[in-house]
Amino acid sequence: MVKIRLARRGRKKLAMYDVVVADARSPRDGKFIEKIGTYNPLTVPAAIELKDDRAFHWLMNGAQPSDTIRAVLSYRGILYKRHLQIGVNKGALTQEQADAKLADWVKAKQAKIQSKIDSAAKNKADSAKARKEAESKVREARAEAIRKKNEVAAAAPAPEETAPAAEEQA
Repeated sequence: MVKIRLARRGRKKLAMYDVVVADARSPRDGKFIEKIGTYNPLTVPAAIELKDDRAFHWLMNGAQPSDTIRAVLSYRGILYKRHLQIGVNKGALTQEQADAKLADWVKAKQAKIQSKIDSAAKNKADSAKARKEAESKVREARAEAIRKKNEVAAAAPAPEETAPAAEEQA
């Protein structure tokens, strides 16, 4: 049995994965048949680089995806493409209809992904602006405290300077 699954790489707590086609009996990071992409779950949104045509080829030839890869393939529309292709093979619809449905789905999905990327960038910019404003308030408060301390010190005569002057007059 052939599986499409992840093979871990990267250092501790900074994992990246290769998407590989491997025999189900081989170990996770061991021998594989073909590397078809990479997956980095640490970015927002997760970075997925995948050879869609090769993944589709292996799915059509009976490769079974792992749970995570099934989600990735669904996210990329490869499972939907497989579903449509099976419909074409059975004669339920034509290849042109399937291609049009897939193109519409991909267009909608790209818009959704772009909005997610934009919102993540906006949230990052807003949090940076809030941190900068909080930092400037703290800086202004410190400057005000130092200014008040200097005013108090300038207004009150220094007792050390008056004491020696009194001793000199005596």
